[in-house]
Amino acid sequence: MMRDGHAVVGSLTTEEFGARLEGGGLGIRVGPFDLHLRIRVSGLAPRLRELYCDYPLIDDERVFSCRVTMHEVRSLRRGKASMVRLLVDGRAPHEDMPAQHALAVLEWGLNLVTAMRHQGYLMLHSAVVERGGRALLLPAAPGHGKTTLCAALAHRGWRLLSDEFGLVRPGTTQFLPVPRLMPLKNESIAVIRAFARDAVIGPEIAGTRKGTVAHVRPPGDCVTRAQESARAGWVVFPRWVAGASLVREPVAKAQAFMRLATNAFNYEVLGAPGFETVRQLVQETASFRLVYSDLAEAVDALTALADDLAG
Repeated sequence: MMRDGHAVVGSLTTEEFGARLEGGGLGIRVGPFDLHLRIRVSGLAPRLRELYCDYPLIDDERVFSCRVTMHEVRSLRRGKASMVRLLVDGRAPHEDMPAQHALAVLEWGLNLVTAMRHQGYLMLHSAVVERGGRALLLPAAPGHGKTTLCAALAHRGWRLLSDEFGLVRPGTTQFLPVPRLMPLKNESIAVIRAFARDAVIGPEIAGTRKGTVAHVRPPGDCVTRAQESARAGWVVFPRWVAGASLVREPVAKAQAFMRLATNAFNYEVLGAPGFETVRQLVQETASFRLVYSDLAEAVDALTALADDLAG
């Protein structure tokens, strides 16, 4: 199996992948980022191979966006319980965490690296999916159902760009794909299992700082097309509310600007280019508020919106 001339993780046997991951490490391309991973945590390699099977493998003859290592340590404070230590380019960004949470710790660490190191992009706290060549932005605060809705759309004909980072080059409205694993939390795990029976979902990890977490593997096509950017087409601010009837209504451009700016990781850091990019996004897109309780109804409404506006 090849992606853009590179073998993919799934082309390695479980034994080969584990040996490379735990030995000298291996390079993986995720969207615009080249990652080097070296993981020595018991039982984690087979799970990573399954969830990362579609990602291109890359050689070591390059400058990596980051080198991430993770290994098990013993904690005296926790009665010698097994913990994992995450290092980014040799430095620990946070304290050791329980070994049974290793997969979640790795994914949180990669999110942290993206948010802290890639300030050349405007980074919106937004899911982004594509349909018909145009990008739908789903900016939302934690707990509003962003990732659940994103995972549902990705399994109903939309292409996943990201569930977390709306990554756009300043001065443009072109969004770069960063198709990473999508972390579901608590009740949303069962919701997606029922909604998308073909979804590949990793193990349920209980007792994390975010509750029970499980990761959805992006559909293979999303990873294959990870070099294809998409121009912004629509902005929808979603919110899941139990028992609510579906509401979809326009949002004024001034309000959309403020909500986009406050949902950015680095709007203030970029200064004038950040302001101009958000202004351009708002001017070139239609913005809406979406309240929903039924996931299938929300997916249908967003698909109809995209098809109507595209037509």
